[in-house]
Amino acid sequence: MPVVIGVDSSTSATKVTFRDIDTGTEIASGRAEHPEVHPPASEQDPTVWEQALIHAMKLADYRGKGIASCSVAAQQHGLVVTDENGIVLRPAKLWNDTTSALETKWLIEQGGGLRGWTETTGSALRAAFTVTKLAWLAHHEPEILARLKHLVLPHDWLTYRLTGQWVTDRGDASGTGYWSPFTEEWLIDKLELAAGARDWSTVLPRVLMPTELAGGVTKDMAIEIGCHPDIPVAPGTGDNMAAALGLGLRKGELAISIGTSGTVFTPSEHPVVDTTGMVAGFASATGEYLPLVCTLNATRVLDATARWIGVDRRQLDSMAESAPWGANGVVFVPYLDGERTPDRPNATGTLVGLRSDTTPSDLARAAVEGVAHNLVEAVEDIYRTGISASDRLIVIGGGSHYRSLVKAIATFSAQVVEVRASQEWVARGAAVQAAAMVRGCSPDHIASEWAAANLGAVSIVEPENRVDWQSLNGLYAAARGED
Repeated sequence: MPVVIGVDSSTSATKVTFRDIDTGTEIASGRAEHPEVHPPASEQDPTVWEQALIHAMKLADYRGKGIASCSVAAQQHGLVVTDENGIVLRPAKLWNDTTSALETKWLIEQGGGLRGWTETTGSALRAAFTVTKLAWLAHHEPEILARLKHLVLPHDWLTYRLTGQWVTDRGDASGTGYWSPFTEEWLIDKLELAAGARDWSTVLPRVLMPTELAGGVTKDMAIEIGCHPDIPVAPGTGDNMAAALGLGLRKGELAISIGTSGTVFTPSEHPVVDTTGMVAGFASATGEYLPLVCTLNATRVLDATARWIGVDRRQLDSMAESAPWGANGVVFVPYLDGERTPDRPNATGTLVGLRSDTTPSDLARAAVEGVAHNLVEAVEDIYRTGISASDRLIVIGGGSHYRSLVKAIATFSAQVVEVRASQEWVARGAAVQAAAMVRGCSPDHIASEWAAANLGAVSIVEPENRVDWQSLNGLYAAARGED
């Protein structure tokens, strides 16, 4: 029975899944944690990801035969810089590192404003994007920049460690701020603006198409991860692109992934250009596009609130459900670690409407509603670009376990929510890509085949009552200090 391996290297952990190439049935899995990060300065040593991958593979303890291929998906936007020998020069600056806020402002001003960046890269520039971190490096650590020979993303670096090849894919490349989803080319002028003139063609990885071979597993890495050398490795991709593959997301379907951060995304045949800056016009791992909105603050907000009032996650969920809609007038703007959408890298959280009779349950409810409002605003942003509203919203991720949160999303959006049972959707999507490469068909075809029998349990949550969305927006706008 041929087996494919999918890898998800996220902010918090590396997960691996071994799946039957024909049915997508999971045969084995493993997980290894990463060091915790705390924005605004959010960094990890890339060698930790490699060790976590090796450890997760050993924990999976797959003893079968016939591994056909593997693929790596990983957190987007991270800045990984190495010397000519592939030795990492400094810890990677991650997607949720907002220390490049000043460089971001300067790049926007010098690069034609938000419209200029959006019309060339598909996305309004944010501190999350790789190019801003490169500008930070040029400004703060010029000695490291001078030694830089390879500039890659987290999934690129892990693929390099597996194969010895410097490659990337169009999906992850579209989140750098120096690759165009319109021309499918690196934007050297953006790199020069951020870090000066040089021969960037020797620094950047080769961009592969969705089912193109990245290379074979090297002998040294094969020993480390317990497989045969020369196993084919697929291009890999960014975590959001892989999640869309794992879900088998079809056009007209919109997904909300609720983890540390929250993302809202949907497949599209055409690139999206949102000059307001709210929707990122990413490319997908299928050869098409993946319009996406990312918020920094999701389950981390609920974890913090639970800690403040001295309860665990389950208790917080129960307390939120016991409180009335509107949290007895308490409004929580959940920008605890700054915010990416809207672009407020230096923002903090805000609580308004507190009274002497405010209860812990009110605070729990306000936190849940604040996160839900942020996510439903993101859904509205996607629809505003001209993408048709779906008949339901698909919710995945750790945050889907909060019944109060899912119900608030359904109620605020006035849409049915389909909660899909917890799976490692990103790792699964990477496995889809690996299977597509070996079988010589499109990732969409594999995703559709696997989805037919392996989506797991699905639960449906209906809106509880209609909410006046405009009035609700007014409450949050006032709490954010907006006119």
